[in-house]
Amino acid sequence: MIIADTGFWLALANRRDRYHQVSVAALTKVREPLITTWPVMTETCHLLMARLGVDAQVAFMRSARDGAFQIYGPSAPPLDRLSVLMDQYRQLPMDLADASLVVLAEEIGTGRILSTDQRDFGVYRWKNHKPFRNLLPRV
Repeated sequence: MIIADTGFWLALANRRDRYHQVSVAALTKVREPLITTWPVMTETCHLLMARLGVDAQVAFMRSARDGAFQIYGPSAPPLDRLSVLMDQYRQLPMDLADASLVVLAEEIGTGRILSTDQRDFGVYRWKNHKPFRNLLPRV
């Protein structure tokens, strides 16, 4: 599985985004399921609507409905772990969406991610020491 972050979803939807071409290219090369979290979906929907309008938000939700990616969401969010991570990376700072992706990496046992956030996912560690491997090149 490959983790997908908000910036990746935004870049796919917006042809003017500087990461659009590399995101589309990465998506065509992916041979494994994508997975994301509810906090990332919330952030993505909010930003799609604000930047591109309702149609973009609805298209994203339809892609989720149609199985374009999996959604990780434990029945009881690991609030202790999320708060520890957000405190640990407070200098960046880390938001809930990013913390949820670190927890996801810990759950599925991989840090392969599609993210435009090169800085933060270059700093974050899952299981406290394992680096993320961002599959999107810098642009």
